[in-house]
Amino acid sequence: RAAAPADAALLHRLVSELAAYESLSHEVESTPAHFAEHFFGPKPWAYALLAHYYGIPAGFAVWYPTYSTFAGRPGAFLEDLYVRPALRRQGIGLALLTAAATAASERGCARLEWRALKWNTPALEFYKSIGATPLSEWTTLRRELVPAAP
Repeated sequence: RAAAPADAALLHRLVSELAAYESLSHEVESTPAHFAEHFFGPKPWAYALLAHYYGIPAGFAVWYPTYSTFAGRPGAFLEDLYVRPALRRQGIGLALLTAAATAASERGCARLEWRALKWNTPALEFYKSIGATPLSEWTTLRRELVPAAP
């Protein structure tokens, strides 16, 4: 289901679990307030989906719009896809990925792209099993920005 403003704290908990799984907890600077503003504010930056398994929070996906100059159409980037370890292999990851792809497609997006850590073999195998293609010719780069003064 699409996440709602009341889900900001739960989303943050799940993001923290994902970061711990990826050994990246030291990089988490976000707060539930960030999510409330950026997912549910007047101009959302991203969209969040939540999955529950028999009433238990099971995982989440976060995606946001991009644009492909080559395709001449909008695209979407899947920032996070996470299923709690004890609930994996229940179809939850596929359901979240499908829901994100459907939501993006309904908004006119031509494709969905995402990345996975090279050591995360279970995720990479799952993505290949559903027909995703690794883009080995691309390298992800990052440059931290200093926010502009108000």
